[in-house]
Amino acid sequence: MDIAPFELERWFAEYEHEADIMLAESGIRSLAADRFDLDPGKLDYVIPTDGDPELRAAVADRYDRSADEVLFTCGAQEANFLAFLALMDGADGSDGAGSAGDSAADPHAVVVTPTYQALHAVPESLGEVTRVWLEPPEWELDVDAVADAIRPETAVVVLNNPNNPTGRYHPEETVRAVYDLAADAGAHLLCDEVYRLLSDDPLPTVASMGERGISTASLTKAYGLAGLRFGWIAGPEAVVERAWQWKDYTTISPSIFGQHLARQALGEREDAILAENRELAARNRERVREFVADRDLSWYDPVGVNGFVSVPDGFDGSREFCRAVVEEESVVLAPGALFGYDDYFRIGFGLPTDELDEGLARVGDCIDRRA
Repeated sequence: MDIAPFELERWFAEYEHEADIMLAESGIRSLAADRFDLDPGKLDYVIPTDGDPELRAAVADRYDRSADEVLFTCGAQEANFLAFLALMDGADGSDGAGSAGDSAADPHAVVVTPTYQALHAVPESLGEVTRVWLEPPEWELDVDAVADAIRPETAVVVLNNPNNPTGRYHPEETVRAVYDLAADAGAHLLCDEVYRLLSDDPLPTVASMGERGISTASLTKAYGLAGLRFGWIAGPEAVVERAWQWKDYTTISPSIFGQHLARQALGEREDAILAENRELAARNRERVREFVADRDLSWYDPVGVNGFVSVPDGFDGSREFCRAVVEEESVVLAPGALFGYDDYFRIGFGLPTDELDEGLARVGDCIDRRA
């Protein structure tokens, strides 16, 4: 595998540690650990290593699937990584995993972008990728463009919904149309759904749309439990089984501490956690909406806690703007150039509201100096 450097993570590594305010974080603010029972008992491996069968069955119910069609992972990052390995590792596809079509051809993926870099960089390291680009200002997904991009050797179509960085929540009819295209081609539709439950009206999961639907998710972005590094894959048993085989060579088992808290977060505490987090997201979204309007900027009103905002006048693209903000005001933003759109920057607004207000004020001061 020859994989590209993760540009967003390198940007964070350069600036995040020393900055006062992080306005580029893509998830909701983290919950305090003392809200949970923190004693998991013996700190051993999770056995079986794909996750506790009872908890897997409970998660599987959310997707109208069985426990054997769910694999617990170290966050959604590992879930996506293992899913790509399972789908693009050269298997012939006869058992529902591996690449579709002609097994002699390099495996191929269609990836809707802009998106989180791992969703196109990992499949690019395993085969070929065709990107279907969303266009501003509405960032609508062109189903016909997906159809045109699919080849006989396409193994997977990749979607992130709601989208990072734009916040676009593609409607159900669009997602189902893309699922049908993938299924008709003998491919799978993989949807990273980490922001899904920040919506007041979440769409059905892709894994529940049919046999060739795969959903990845975690407790990070919507639940505020990033430090647990707890996620999962839900999809066809053959794909999940193949991903589990690869997992034996990565993290072996999910964290027993993460699984212990996951039982609580996905159990009786879930409704309260999600209601609290949706309220915070809505309140903060309104703050950013006002900031965007007051500064005569533009964005697509997002679902989740990310927005893709136009770069203000007076700056030569997103890198110059974001570098000025962090070096002059100690506030980290994410340049849109890292996502392929240099006229935009990503702002994350899932942090506590008082920190958001301070961060927006500092960003405004930086803009004013160039006005």
